Amino acid sequence: MQIHLQYGRDGLEAELPTENATIIRPRFVEGLPDEQAAFREAVRAPKEARPLAETVRAHESVAIVIADGTRPLPSDRLLPWILAELAHVPEENITVIAGTGTHRGNTAEELAGIVGPALYRRLWVINHNAYDEDTLAVARPGRDGRGPLLMNREYVEADRRILVGFIEPHFMAGFSGGYKAAFPGVADLASILYYHRAEMIGHPQSKWGVLAGNPTQEQIRANGSALPVDFLVNVTLNHERQITRFFCGDVIAAHEEGCRYVKETAMAPVERRFPLVITTNSGFPLDQNLYQSVKGMCAAAEIIEDDGEMVVAARCNDGFPAHGNFTKLLYEHSSPQAMLETIFRPDFHMLDQWQVQKFAEVALRAQVAIYSELEPDAVTRAGLTPVADLNGHIGDAVARLGADVPVAVLPEGPMTIPYLV
Repeated sequence: MQIHLQYGRDGLEAELPTENATIIRPRFVEGLPDEQAAFREAVRAPKEARPLAETVRAHESVAIVIADGTRPLPSDRLLPWILAELAHVPEENITVIAGTGTHRGNTAEELAGIVGPALYRRLWVINHNAYDEDTLAVARPGRDGRGPLLMNREYVEADRRILVGFIEPHFMAGFSGGYKAAFPGVADLASILYYHRAEMIGHPQSKWGVLAGNPTQEQIRANGSALPVDFLVNVTLNHERQITRFFCGDVIAAHEEGCRYVKETAMAPVERRFPLVITTNSGFPLDQNLYQSVKGMCAAAEIIEDDGEMVVAARCNDGFPAHGNFTKLLYEHSSPQAMLETIFRPDFHMLDQWQVQKFAEVALRAQVAIYSELEPDAVTRAGLTPVADLNGHIGDAVARLGADVPVAVLPEGPMTIPYLV
């Protein structure tokens, strides 16, 4: 059996030397025939909110938060449509903020690609910087013995705020989208670290597809709503990056409607676990580094047998990446258990510990091999098995387990989340 895997920009073909394969992919939803018309309809008759054009007066300033370059949000299409609805607002009153959270800032070239070159030349487009207190302002005073919640100064001082994002299952927050654009998107480092504390990430309800009782989602909403948000523009996408639905209006009402839709289309019931699972991280832009590719691993972990083998195809052309502490934490510990022991120490707080925590949880359950552009020595040092020949490695795994071994494949990685029934 031959199957196309989402990998980088172009994908790749994998050979499965077995017919006992379960292919798990999202229910394909056709893109909207006229995305712009559907957008206008959604923002002019929004969910529990005034139409978008009525949310900002001509003299008011507005901050529009979009995703950074690690997300497939089609901001280059959405922003011109949003600006058309806000045509009465002078463009000098509008700031577009790439909600980077703790990610590196996008380069000027990347920002131009995200919003489109023409808009980049016309609008004030900036990266959020969680590390620079001079670019932050108080969004909410400190409480419960913690410091204040800080957010991007342009966001805090704007008269109106619009959040733009897309909804997909999320391995900690249940679903992306909604208030997540604001928190952790434009929050300060200390608040993001507290949000990602070990007991929060390790909570049994902090998982794919769960909103109710999910403490991670609860904190996103509590902090994201510290300042009024005037309008939400959320979309769902198919693997061709076409928009399939719009969910616009009130942040909670529109987001929850979108999450119900995503659960129906992007989560798949599965009746058993598998000794061998092949996964991806959905290709570009999601598989640019190993950090992000942990999500594809976590999706596969939902259905892998204890001590099973997981094969990940993720390009990782941007490395681990070089910034942050992800690599440091992987390299400084000899085992997944050692990583978790450090992370769960009461006095331990470090950037990127949450991704290492999820990585370690997967590595405790399964043997993980990865086909990527990473240096083999670096992969081995991180506790993974480097794969030079993807088809050869899969063939060897099947031969070792037996010709009739059941294999699961997630060709679009975390765009489809399997769950046991």
